[in-house]
Amino acid sequence: MNMSVGSARLVACGMMLACAAIVTAADEEKFTPLFNGKDLTGWKIVNVAPDTFTVKDGIIVSTGKPTGTIRTDRMYENFILELEWRHLKAGGNAGVFVWGDPLTAVGTPFSRGIEVQVLDGRETESYTSHGDVFSIWGASMKPDRPHPKGSQRCLPSEKRCKPSPEWNHYRVVCNDGIIKLHVNGKEVSGGTECNPRKGYICLESEGSECHFRNIQIRELPSTNAPPSATANAAQGFVPLLADPELSAWRKVEGNEGHWKWNDGRLDYDGKSEAKTPYDQHLWTKQEFGDFELVVDWRLPNKPQKKEWPLVLPSGEDAVDENGKPKLVAVDDAGNSGILMRGYEHAQANICCRPVGSGEITEFRTNKKYSAEVRAGVTPKKRADKPNGQWNRFIITMQGDRVSVVLNGELIIDKAQLPDVPQRGPIGLQHHGEAMQFGNIFVREL
Repeated sequence: MNMSVGSARLVACGMMLACAAIVTAADEEKFTPLFNGKDLTGWKIVNVAPDTFTVKDGIIVSTGKPTGTIRTDRMYENFILELEWRHLKAGGNAGVFVWGDPLTAVGTPFSRGIEVQVLDGRETESYTSHGDVFSIWGASMKPDRPHPKGSQRCLPSEKRCKPSPEWNHYRVVCNDGIIKLHVNGKEVSGGTECNPRKGYICLESEGSECHFRNIQIRELPSTNAPPSATANAAQGFVPLLADPELSAWRKVEGNEGHWKWNDGRLDYDGKSEAKTPYDQHLWTKQEFGDFELVVDWRLPNKPQKKEWPLVLPSGEDAVDENGKPKLVAVDDAGNSGILMRGYEHAQANICCRPVGSGEITEFRTNKKYSAEVRAGVTPKKRADKPNGQWNRFIITMQGDRVSVVLNGELIIDKAQLPDVPQRGPIGLQHHGEAMQFGNIFVREL
């Protein structure tokens, strides 16, 4: 059959289009939904209220309050993530995190990871509303273009985001520590040498209503991220501080207005008016037996010079040649503690004393306990951060043994608490001084 040159070209173009359609269809088949359009199956709350993220008409709706995230129920390493988003309020803020940790970083409502900014109508020399990509809270990334102020943040090459309340499309390609963001069909930003490069995907709530839909993922072959480039694994922690109603905590007359919610943080003024000293503490509604507790804290008070005894590793107070306690002057900003199983004596102390926070004072100073018990509840070292900075306790209670990690340092190792009850609530101590707590998570063992 004879065919003109023009006809041949038309046939060739038709075949190319047909092949492209086949490739596109095959490519789409490799994507799987991360959101089923009906509920939040496959997602876990990190540190927000149960109603912060909900589903309506095939859309994940974030109220923006409190500030925090939800995450996927498993890690992802190399993948292509696609989603659509819109803000309902001009100037709204949110985000998508990739390669994130399952728990928040110390003193912040956000996890370590790489953030893909979801922002509307704000632009400065340092950030934009058109697809910034940057490392947060201990993660690292080399931006594709140097940032004007030297930060690990890639500003987009052009402005492609549509303003509120229009929908925008993101395609996030993550492979072997390299991230590229496509905004509404074109690559605009990215980075290399990301660490971590394997972790959880998170949706962020930050102040105002934001919608997400059509979230899907295509996994790519692994490049075997080592443990040093992998996010921490989820261990089943649940938040105890996630809503303004403080729903995980007992309500006692006289505590109202003193233990105050502050967008994911708990501020205490030290002035509870509850009728009994026990009720002046803030106690969980739930009782716990064996548990692991994560709690961030800081002392916000202006330090004052005070003298406190120097404590020996044995738990005994050091004395001078005259047998008198050796005193050390410190900048004292207050006192509080974490109470275990409803027992006020089982308290991991928060203080500025030379012995350091984490000491279980009532057991260390009580002569009825053995030398082994008293030495065991004495911190191995002082691991507190400077006054005004956030600290993190990780407290593990199993049977009558307790371990305390402070700011990554094991300071109490399986110390025995002979009289501790088998079960009871967890408490935040009233000590008559202002305190701040944040990021409280617990898991039962």
